[in-house]
Amino acid sequence: MGNSNDKTLRFSLPTPLNGLDSATITDEYSITVVGNAGEGLMRADKNGKPQPALAKSVKSSSDGKTWTIKLRNGLKWSDGSKLTAKDVVYAWQRANDQKTASEYAYLYSGIKNDDAIQAGKVDKKDLGIKASGNTLTVSLEKPMPQFKSLLTFPTYFPQKQSFVEKYGKKYGTTASKTLYNGPYTFKGWNKTNNKFKLVKNKYYWDAKNVKTPEIDLQVVQKPEVAVKMYKTGKLDSALVNTPQLSQANKTNKGYRITPQATTVFLAYNQSGNVKALNNKKIRQALNMVTNRSELNSQVLSCTSTPATSFTPKGLSTVNGTDFATYAKQDYTYNKSEAQKLFKEGLSELGEKSITLEIEADTDRVANAKDVVNYLQGQWSKNLPGLKVTEKFVPFKQRLQDGNDAHFQVMLTQWGADYAEPTTFLDLASTGNANNYNHNSNADYDALWNKEAKGADATNDTKRAADEKGLEKIIHQEAILNPIYYQAQPELVNPNIIGFYHHAVGVPLDFKLAARK
Repeated sequence: MGNSNDKTLRFSLPTPLNGLDSATITDEYSITVVGNAGEGLMRADKNGKPQPALAKSVKSSSDGKTWTIKLRNGLKWSDGSKLTAKDVVYAWQRANDQKTASEYAYLYSGIKNDDAIQAGKVDKKDLGIKASGNTLTVSLEKPMPQFKSLLTFPTYFPQKQSFVEKYGKKYGTTASKTLYNGPYTFKGWNKTNNKFKLVKNKYYWDAKNVKTPEIDLQVVQKPEVAVKMYKTGKLDSALVNTPQLSQANKTNKGYRITPQATTVFLAYNQSGNVKALNNKKIRQALNMVTNRSELNSQVLSCTSTPATSFTPKGLSTVNGTDFATYAKQDYTYNKSEAQKLFKEGLSELGEKSITLEIEADTDRVANAKDVVNYLQGQWSKNLPGLKVTEKFVPFKQRLQDGNDAHFQVMLTQWGADYAEPTTFLDLASTGNANNYNHNSNADYDALWNKEAKGADATNDTKRAADEKGLEKIIHQEAILNPIYYQAQPELVNPNIIGFYHHAVGVPLDFKLAARK
């Protein structure tokens, strides 16, 4: 595939890029580009484990509340200027500045004064990070077991203050208005074009291990077009992101399914706006009548895994066992028990029948329409007295409806921000900004505070047991309905080595990618 003497790699992106400002990016593939043109204090290896990158050492105090980070000597930006510890301090403060409006600023919660800064009560300069020479000292309000993983994420990347201020609002809007410190620099992107490239950064600290001089990128929004380009040698990789394409290509050379550490689930509006969903038996019945295995085989062509917990497989381990296996709950299909609970729930509500609307978007959750159609048919058929309607809206509208509790049942998904179960379990705690269930459970909150903020936070064994307990409450109370763990079927040129599709953080890693 391709010219054997040509070292250039060619990859597609399924959506146009929104921007390159690491403090504000939200698009998955913009994060990919930033994660290859920029680098954090740590970088995920091929197994997704954080390893020192800009930092040569990252050490925690015994109570988990103070981290000491020493940077490598001789770090440089892509313009040849020095990269210092002060650049990290500036970047973290900027990400938490309300004027920046970073949608990932919540990932800093737990660092000293962060919540107060984001609430506008404390100056950003009081954030718990200080620089002295080549050393950073980070002070936390509570232990953060996910801290090393967070250091691999673009929102934690350094930024050069003078460069950011030079371009102001235009910073990160084109390739030339962005500064780089990672294995590649970005060339040819002007915000509207769909073809551009990554070019090896000669000032990168580990440039000797970057074997590919150029990576050509282009936006190919139709997956069937990307697959055709792959088969004709015009691309080295293509996403096979529909069940039909996956079924048609699963015997092709280079086909693989990569776990994404993403759970697709149903949020139940428990704000009080939907009387039926404040009834636990109604929610339990909906969970029990959801046939996850059948949905995976009939709708998703077995490209995903039926969920047995809210936290997906492939995220983290407990003494060598995948956490999702360790914390497995009984989400099996049970029609007769579901009908019994549903009838009891209707009686408690004083109703003979109810109507529930499932809301979803068709521009973010893959195969959303097919999944909702399946659920509508299955629920209506198997729960006498239930009528199910559908509503499809754009992604941004779904987010707004979730925030405003302006929905009944919502098909949504959550992808891990870091490699620790709390990135999922926090979503069911009272007051979490991304808690679209709008639930409040005292037992859950008490265990959550013990696990995330209390004595168990620095004890891996006790913390894992608490996290399993949180999964149990989610299941028993039917706070939400985890349906399946999403995976990414793709075609990758077998002659490409060192190309990783990470389940957490930066999705695609090109640093070590090369043609054989």
